[in-house]
Amino acid sequence: MKRSGRPRPLQTLKNPTPTSRIHIGGRKGKNLMLNLLKAPGRLAGTLFAAGLVAFAQGQMPQPGAINYTEGQVSVDGQAIRGARNTALQPGQILQTQDGKAEMLLTPGVFLRLNNHSQARLVSASITDTRVELLQGEAMVEAAQVEPANNLTIADAGYTTQIDKRGIYEFNADAPKVMVYDGEVTVTANERSVNVKKGHELALVATNDKLKTQSFDTNNVDSLYSWSRLRSQYMAEANMSSAQTIVVTHPSWFYGTGWYWNPYYSSWAFVPGGGYFYSPFGFGFYSPAYWGVYGPGIIARGYWGGYGVAGFRGAAFSPMVMRGGFGGGARFGGRR
Repeated sequence: MKRSGRPRPLQTLKNPTPTSRIHIGGRKGKNLMLNLLKAPGRLAGTLFAAGLVAFAQGQMPQPGAINYTEGQVSVDGQAIRGARNTALQPGQILQTQDGKAEMLLTPGVFLRLNNHSQARLVSASITDTRVELLQGEAMVEAAQVEPANNLTIADAGYTTQIDKRGIYEFNADAPKVMVYDGEVTVTANERSVNVKKGHELALVATNDKLKTQSFDTNNVDSLYSWSRLRSQYMAEANMSSAQTIVVTHPSWFYGTGWYWNPYYSSWAFVPGGGYFYSPFGFGFYSPAYWGVYGPGIIARGYWGGYGVAGFRGAAFSPMVMRGGFGGGARFGGRR
């Protein structure tokens, strides 16, 4: 796709010196973590609001930040290598040739582009995040979706709103949306339909009644497999970040959001309280949960020293969660 005018420079992200938001240290810190674990469900909304403040102050990346690339990837025709300090502005296009890319949306939501694909960032607001798939395939992993979020993917003139946490695949070449887990609402020509787990919807004019069809969620493609591997790496980055916050940098904690992890060279998703598992089944821990139960988590299958800053040089194998959210906050369960 040709674009008129001079290409805009890529936005750079800097990791600012954090200011104190929620301090987790000493006896008071441990008491705070215990209180977070015992707090009711409204805690999720409170900590999400704290994350909104951090976004507004520029302390966390806005939707459109590039978190990982491999192979040939460009933004508005400008080649990028790696992902450090790169973010799309509304209207800019992320494109892959023989390569793949991972872009952050709202906290806990990842958009992953397959080979030979293009996606335009339409809106980068944390409460109004919109992306248009122009070519190829994309997968959205939504580990956490808040009521205040408005996450939509446009494809072939159809608009898909992400309603629940889950795994969603979009195809612009053979327009359709597939729901491996979760639920979406698809709208076109003043008609809408809910598409639930194990169903797909063809986004074509001949399907004017928006009729869905079932598919085998166990029959996965290469994009799904790559996204699952990326989800595993993101779970490892989460554990590293949660421990680092507890052990050495408690003043870094702003609530639910993205936290830069230099050891993984990526932004890590850190929930505000409790723990839960991603739609792919990997655990994400809050600093509150890690601070209280970290040694037990390691004893159940991790190696690397508890209490060591940053996990530099340590190896991890993230625990796969089954059966529901854990931790005292219990923000929800698998649908």
